[in-house]
Amino acid sequence: MFSKGVMQFRKAIAGAALLAVLCPQAAYAHPVRGELYDGAAPGSETWSEARVVLEDGERRAVYNTTQPVYELHLPRPERASGAGVVMLPGGGLRMLGTGGDLHDEVDALVAEGVAVMVLEYRTLQMAPGDIERSRAPRPGNAPPPKFPKMEIRQGNANPSPDDPVLAEVLRLATLDARTALQLMHDKAAEWNLDPDRIGAMGTSAGGGVAFGALLADAPVEEKPDYLISIYGPSLQDIHSPAGDAPPLFLVTEADHGPVTDGLIDAFRIWKDAGHKAELHVYEVPNFSMTVDLWGARLFDWMRERGILDPGN
Repeated sequence: MFSKGVMQFRKAIAGAALLAVLCPQAAYAHPVRGELYDGAAPGSETWSEARVVLEDGERRAVYNTTQPVYELHLPRPERASGAGVVMLPGGGLRMLGTGGDLHDEVDALVAEGVAVMVLEYRTLQMAPGDIERSRAPRPGNAPPPKFPKMEIRQGNANPSPDDPVLAEVLRLATLDARTALQLMHDKAAEWNLDPDRIGAMGTSAGGGVAFGALLADAPVEEKPDYLISIYGPSLQDIHSPAGDAPPLFLVTEADHGPVTDGLIDAFRIWKDAGHKAELHVYEVPNFSMTVDLWGARLFDWMRERGILDPGN
C-alpha cells in the first residue's frame, strides 16, 4: 500500500515538473522575491559581514544573511487550495541550504495548490576564513559522524544552549519567521490564502525556527496554524498550550542522535496534552530523506487535518 502511494506521488510530481517545463504558466505563477522588512532588519543593523552564496552542482549555501528576503511561489488561482506555508531552510543557524531538495519540496507543495514562501532568515555572522573552514571536506576514509548523546528535557534539543551569540541568532531568525507569517496573513486576500491555514515548514535548524514561532508569546497572526518539521527539533523548551494547538507533522531518521530524541520528545509532549501530532522515524542514512519518501503521507495528513481539501 505504501509503495503504491509513493509511486503515485512520484508520478504526480514528475507530471507536474514536465507540465511546468512545457507550459510554465499552467501549474504556478513565476516566483516573487522581496525584502521581508521595510528598511534595516531590527536587531542586526550593525552586522557587517557580506552575504555569500556558494553553489556546487545542485547544492546552494547562503551565508551571512543580514537583510531577510523571501521568494514567494503561488499556485495559479484556479489551482490554489487556500493553504500556505513559510518554508525555513536548514543549516545549523550558520548558513541556509537552498539547493535541489528544497526546490523539489516547493514544486511538490505548489502542485498540491499550496502557496510557499521560502524565507532566507538571519544567520550567524561568519568571516570568509570561517566559511572556508566550515566547508572543508571530510577525509575519504573518515567514518560517518556520530552525534553526541544529549539529555533531552521538554523537547529541547539545542546543542549549544549556553552560547549567547547563537541564542541571539535564533531569536532574530524566529522573529523573521513570525514576520513572514504575519506578511502572509496581511496579504491573504491578494495571494488567495485562507488565514486559518497558514503554517510553517522547517528542515534541520529551520525546524527549530518553526518551533520558535509556534511557541512564541506573540499574536496569532505570527504563529503557524500547523507545523511540518523535517529532522528539525525544537531548540527551546516545549510547553504545550492549553486548549487548541496546531497539529504537528514530524519526520526524522532513526540514527540522527539528539534530533531524533528531541522530535520523539516533542511528539510525546504534544500527544500527552491531547493535541494532534504525527511522527515518522525512517531507518535511512542521515540527510538522505527527500520529498519522495515522506511527501505522499504529508499530503494525506494535510487533507485529514483540513489543511487541504479532502476531495483533491
